[in-house]
Amino acid sequence: MQRIRKGDEVVVTTGKDKGRRGTVIRLYPDGRVLVEGINMVRKHMKPNPATGQQGGIVDKEMPVAGSNVMPFNPVTKKGDRVGYKRLDDGRKVRFFRSTGELVDV
Repeated sequence: MQRIRKGDEVVVTTGKDKGRRGTVIRLYPDGRVLVEGINMVRKHMKPNPATGQQGGIVDKEMPVAGSNVMPFNPVTKKGDRVGYKRLDDGRKVRFFRSTGELVDV
């Protein structure tokens, strides 16, 4: 099981976007995460007539290290650590360490 999953709402803990929230779009095998609206860069794109792509400068999201984001806890309104436990029916679920509430509902 992973601490952060696709679709989770996370808070950035370090860097230029510290304190901002976004939704995880993609997880990379090397531990990086792509978060919606976070770590935006201006990328110079070459035109590609074969695909109909126009050239120019585009704003694009770049991945951040997974250690630099924390899952957002709606109860405490800030980032929180995540733990794991098994329920009575045998399922393994994630829970917030500070409140004990389940992340996966």
